[in-house]
Amino acid sequence: MAFPTRLLLALCGATAVLASPRHSGSTFAGATSTAVFPPPGATDTSVNTFFPGPEQVGHAGPTPTGDEAWVLETAPVAPEREDVYPLISPVEAQTPVKKPAFNPVRSWGNLSPWFSVGDVFGLPHASAAVPSGCELTQVLLLHRHGARYPTSGSGPSTFAAKLHGVANSTGFAASGPLEFLNTWTYKLGAELLTPFGRQQLFDLGSAFRVKYGHLLTGFTDLPVFRTTSEARMVDSALHFAAGFFGVQQYQSSYHQLITIEDDGFNNTLAPWNACNNAQNDISNLGSDASANWTQVYLNRTVARLQKHLVGVALDAADVHAMQDLCAYETVALGYSAFCELFTEEEWKGYEYGFDLDLWYGSGPGNPAAAAQGIGYVQQLVARLTQTPLTEFATSLNATLDGNNVTFPLNQPIYVDATHDTVISTILVALNFTTMAANGPLPVDHIPKNQTYTAQHLVPFASNLAGQVLSCPASHKSQKEESFIRFILNDGVVPLTGIAHCSANKDGLCAVSDFVKGMKERIAEVDYEYDCFANYTVPSPDTITDGRMHR
Repeated sequence: MAFPTRLLLALCGATAVLASPRHSGSTFAGATSTAVFPPPGATDTSVNTFFPGPEQVGHAGPTPTGDEAWVLETAPVAPEREDVYPLISPVEAQTPVKKPAFNPVRSWGNLSPWFSVGDVFGLPHASAAVPSGCELTQVLLLHRHGARYPTSGSGPSTFAAKLHGVANSTGFAASGPLEFLNTWTYKLGAELLTPFGRQQLFDLGSAFRVKYGHLLTGFTDLPVFRTTSEARMVDSALHFAAGFFGVQQYQSSYHQLITIEDDGFNNTLAPWNACNNAQNDISNLGSDASANWTQVYLNRTVARLQKHLVGVALDAADVHAMQDLCAYETVALGYSAFCELFTEEEWKGYEYGFDLDLWYGSGPGNPAAAAQGIGYVQQLVARLTQTPLTEFATSLNATLDGNNVTFPLNQPIYVDATHDTVISTILVALNFTTMAANGPLPVDHIPKNQTYTAQHLVPFASNLAGQVLSCPASHKSQKEESFIRFILNDGVVPLTGIAHCSANKDGLCAVSDFVKGMKERIAEVDYEYDCFANYTVPSPDTITDGRMHR
């Protein structure tokens, strides 16, 4: 168990505590609390003349700049991300001095903050550092937004409303490990980035500058970076840019393309709006599988926690929401008392629920996944070959993607911001088959040697970098050739599932071979059928390549 001492003390004292009226829930328990900043009426612009900007003030002092960083080529090892500062990880709250081997933060699926995953994708001798003898010539980054509040109407706010409703009617009493519920209030917003989420993207941008900044010397015009119109997407893109270019410089250092994310608009960074089967029961395959699994792994947990709560009948959905609250409160408020309620086994069950949701909802087990991600693959091929897009039969946007101003083809650096489920569909469309090696995923138990893990694939601020490198064609040849490889959260991804790409210890594939393989993949994905046909998904779902084969 993750927290045995506290849990045993709580169980031993449960009977006596329940009998004491001083543990009754307050009438405000579960209520939603919010804060507004700036204060209403505090945005008076008439006083702006008192606060001139740096350009008006001047006197900046010396401002010579140094050369661009080149750490992936100049350092002996690649930098890695491990900490979640300034958040308080559950293991730090439990044992500030000696940290146990198990950390619940690494079991939060797509709610986990991103971290360097090492060799989880199967290349133990590969590194994000540029292979010896190679030179980096281009990078294409696809990243997720930072940590956010829960989606509107999801489990956390539903649980809070349930608790508050009882508190204001029949009342309840919480004791032992749940005693904090007596005065707990719901402090989370919805959808927007949290302060930590903003920091994640600023950090990602500044780290990206250290890793790839030298490529800026290859630009002849300002870069174009892309994001979607949702508030958290725009905020993520701007914080990335501020980290990459600098707070005072970013607004004049690049062009930010904001693509509309809404019904009726084609958008490769939000492709479900152009795919009917991504918006009906087929899109619910993942949430259905996850919900069924929740009933399995939380079966005993509900009874264990119910002993400490009188007046509120808990079910598996409530307890799952408590696990959600651990993750969301931590990334929003810095710490959550909910984290101490669960065992290591229960956290591993929680993580597998995200794996199921991702696999069947927008991963290899969903028949419309490859179709949703294929538009981005078309853009990738266009960028690698500097060939304008002329056919727009997928989620491509003819207005934006057919214009060399909004979709340039000559950039050494590309940066696109999107969502977790979109990254998932793109991984499927790219045919990264090693991730799906142990699929289809069982819905009643956690399989051994799990290769498809949400926390490794699409955590908050997840980042997939396509590195284009110039390397010797062979050990005996002096001729240089262009190669490509993909680094997902600092882990090198094997490209053996792609036609014409063979096994390579560094994950390299010749760009010419990769492009041939991607063109074949684009041709085999039947976008019209997978997205719009009326078909029945096999039960059990045995799909492992994100396509509905006829």
